[in-house]
Order: sequence, then structure tokens, then C-alpha cells
Amino acid sequence: MTLHSFHLKADWPGLRNDVGDIEVGGLKTQISIPPEMDGPGIGTNPDEMLLGAAATCYIITLAAMMERSKVEKSSLTMESEGIVEVEKGVVTYKRIIHKPQVVLKAIASDKDLALVQKLAEKAESSCMITRAIKGNVEVELQADIRKEN
Repeated sequence: MTLHSFHLKADWPGLRNDVGDIEVGGLKTQISIPPEMDGPGIGTNPDEMLLGAAATCYIITLAAMMERSKVEKSSLTMESEGIVEVEKGVVTYKRIIHKPQVVLKAIASDKDLALVQKLAEKAESSCMITRAIKGNVEVELQADIRKEN
């Protein structure tokens, strides 16, 4: 078994509505509570970072699966949405919706389209971050798979 270790440094000099800093790998940014939760909205926040972790893990997993299956694409883009509920002061991350759009080469067959749809679904359950949050945050997939014109 191989273990990989990742390290994050954080500095939070103030109180609830202040601004801190984080540094991890190639990411160095400010952090604060988002304005939707009555914070200053400077830099990023845990809600965006969880969404970013889930989205980047998913799209990289899907790209790797497509590469292994030798499916040629014209483009792979995605929008993701995180839904957070605040009820009686309790904040709960409820759901993440991934909306990948895969455009295959014009020569792609119906079999290729079906394969990519299957890979899009499998990537969601294969992603390390999705597996880590399973049972706590619902992850929904709205894939748009098509051929270029």
C-alpha cells in the first residue's frame, strides 16, 4: 500500500468575520466566510473548496477513464453547483451537482456516445472525493454527451 501525505498551512489572525490565509501545494489564497453567510466574502471559503475538490476530482477521473478507453474528445468542460443549507444556525452541505459537457469528435459512433455516458456515471462513483463524502453529501450527475457538428 502506498500512502500520500498532503499538507496545508493556515493562519487565522482574527475573529469570525475576519480574513485568513491558506497555503497548500500550488494554492495560496485568502479565506473568509462567504457573504451568503454574513461574512466578508474575501478569497475562498470551505464551501467553495469542497465543491472545487469534488469537481476537480471528478473531471480528472473522467478524463483519465476516457483516455484509457481511447475515446477522442473535442472538449470536456464542466459546471458544478454546491448546495448548502442553513437551518437554525446549523450549516449542512447538502448536495453537489456536476454538469459535465463532453463533445466527441464528429466521427464518434453511437457506441462511443454510450460508452462516454457510462464513463461519466462511473467517474462519479470512482472519484476519491465523492467516495470520501459519500453518505454525507449527495452527488448528482447531469451529463451532456454529444458529437461535434
